[in-house]
Amino acid sequence: EIVKRTEYPGDGDYFASSESDLEPFMDLPEWDIPELMPIEEYDAYAERSTTDRIIKQAKSFNGTPYKFGGTTKKGMDCSGLIYTAFKSEDIYLPRISSDMARRGKQIKLNNVQPGDLLFFKTNSRRNRINHVGLVVEVNGSEILFIHSSTSRGVITSSINEAYWQRAFTEARRVL
Repeated sequence: EIVKRTEYPGDGDYFASSESDLEPFMDLPEWDIPELMPIEEYDAYAERSTTDRIIKQAKSFNGTPYKFGGTTKKGMDCSGLIYTAFKSEDIYLPRISSDMARRGKQIKLNNVQPGDLLFFKTNSRRNRINHVGLVVEVNGSEILFIHSSTSRGVITSSINEAYWQRAFTEARRVL
């Protein structure tokens, strides 16, 4: 008489012939750490540029509410969004938008590319930079940027909106 024993991962005598043999027994993790990714996913990850990964990181916060000083999904401010997105690629920018505006190289608005930073003065009483956004798409004269607005949280806006055209101060390239 043959006695069958149910074996599970970690029993010592259990060897899976493929990853799919393990699926009924365990939840497999999401692979977002490059060293742990399956090769085909790692190749796709590596093909994306630093700029693409920073933009993807920033977009992952879309819909996050505004919170002064915040840097998490619970809430973030404009410079917190930019700081967090760049930090995900080990690029450390200052935490305040006016200090960020001293980094990189100033460029003309008609030369911006995805990954560049746009700086604004939104307070007419104080003549200083107090808002920053990350360019995510350039399509002709339309420049889309992601930022955290006090009223709507993390959103993507167009530089062609009258409010942002009036408040625009400068563009800078840090990558």
